[in-house]
Amino acid sequence: MTTSQLIPDQKPGAARRQGHPGIALTVIAACQLMVVLDATIVNIALPHIQDALKFSTTDLTWVVSSYTLTFGGLLLLGGRAGDILGRRRVFMAGILLFTFASLLGGVAQEPWQLLAARVLQGVGGAIASPTSLALITTTFPEGPERNRAFGVFAAVSAGGGAIGLLAGGMLTEWLDWRWVLFVNVPIGVLIAVLTPLYINESERHSARFDIAGALTSTAGMASLVYGFIRAADEGWRDSLTIGSFGAAVVLLAAFALIESRAKEPITPLRMFADRNRSGTYVIMLSLAAAMFGMFFYIVLFVQNVLGYTPIEAGLAFLPVTVVIALGAGLSQRFLPVLGPKPFMLVGSALAMIGLAWQSLISSDSSYAGGVLGPMLVFGFGMGLNFVTLTLTAVSGVAQHEAGAASGLLNTTQQVGGSLGLSILTTVFGTASRDEAEKQVPQFLADGSAEQKAEFAKTQQLPAPWGHEVLAQGISTGFVAAAAMAVLALVTAWLVIRVRKSDLEALAGTAGPGLG
Repeated sequence: MTTSQLIPDQKPGAARRQGHPGIALTVIAACQLMVVLDATIVNIALPHIQDALKFSTTDLTWVVSSYTLTFGGLLLLGGRAGDILGRRRVFMAGILLFTFASLLGGVAQEPWQLLAARVLQGVGGAIASPTSLALITTTFPEGPERNRAFGVFAAVSAGGGAIGLLAGGMLTEWLDWRWVLFVNVPIGVLIAVLTPLYINESERHSARFDIAGALTSTAGMASLVYGFIRAADEGWRDSLTIGSFGAAVVLLAAFALIESRAKEPITPLRMFADRNRSGTYVIMLSLAAAMFGMFFYIVLFVQNVLGYTPIEAGLAFLPVTVVIALGAGLSQRFLPVLGPKPFMLVGSALAMIGLAWQSLISSDSSYAGGVLGPMLVFGFGMGLNFVTLTLTAVSGVAQHEAGAASGLLNTTQQVGGSLGLSILTTVFGTASRDEAEKQVPQFLADGSAEQKAEFAKTQQLPAPWGHEVLAQGISTGFVAAAAMAVLALVTAWLVIRVRKSDLEALAGTAGPGLG
């Protein structure tokens, strides 16, 4: 009997087809690629989603935030579920939920239907992603084989964003925006079928689910994000805006209380006792907040103002992924020589400069002069920070808590991105309303009769007046994004005290933590 044949006398939970580590790694990497890719593949389709389902620009941010909030908020709970219930079992459950949610999103006819599907996608991703990384340790023996598997996983995590940009552009332009969601269905089904054939089940561990902690933190952040987005449309005195912020305070306070008393908290508060780790989380939250907002609004600018097709928009962002990879490679190489602080300082400063430069964008800006240059500066700064922050987050942590420390960093990235996008949306909403008040009289004086009739129906200013409104809102939003990068820079300067010697034991371990 060959190793590719079914093995009748195997222990419970063993893969039914042994001796195929390459296929097992492909299955695990495909899951991670699908989860990572889903953020950027949908971003490119945002203008088409907005037109098809009649989202306002501010409400459109929920297409991104509903996914990242649930994904980030439940990420640690998903990892804990794999330890308690069995990683392969939980991995398959996450994949199937993600696949089903993608199908629901693809057939959505109303905005709320798409947002509900994105929430379910986030839940599925939060279950599948941490267990996919953990399955590498179950499937591959310690040593070079496992290290190579971690390298493939890290490469997929880093490259998934770029693949998503291109795939989103091609699917949207050649087929329809719905295919950025439908594409997950056959891939997810194939992963679910292959998993029990080629991947072993892990041992179960006795532990407790901190469901109360996960739900209060996620609901609290969702209330906070809703408050900012509501303020963008209805103002700060709106009763729902005030109520949302009040609910956020209560829920997040309850979360802190629950975590301080839980025997097995999902977010060990002692992780924040170390100044370097706390500073790392603040830097990641601040930079992710700026990054998510930048990608969201530049996608709208290049397609709605510059008139790029979805494929052209995807290609427009590829140089950014290249410089992020260059920055990450540079920091990984010289981190043992220089230590982490210089990379945090330079990286945060470059991110700030790029965002400040981006705030000069106008309706007359070209891609080369107003978009590409600032994005390259920002992207290189982010690249310098990614590996550095991952290593610093796990520096000085006991081996059994390294997963929680790096997982919390990933959670901070996702939740920070949602929060930052909502803040930028508030700034964008206020600035674009003010600009619209200036542009409407000019439009009524100079616009054609057909344009005025269309405006009466949609209340949307046509070009070039609408372009002025969008560009002014975006440029003002980038002022707020630059302020977020300033917070990261100040934190790196005043808080971080990691030495080169603190990271020596961690050399070469940054890869798996990325993503």
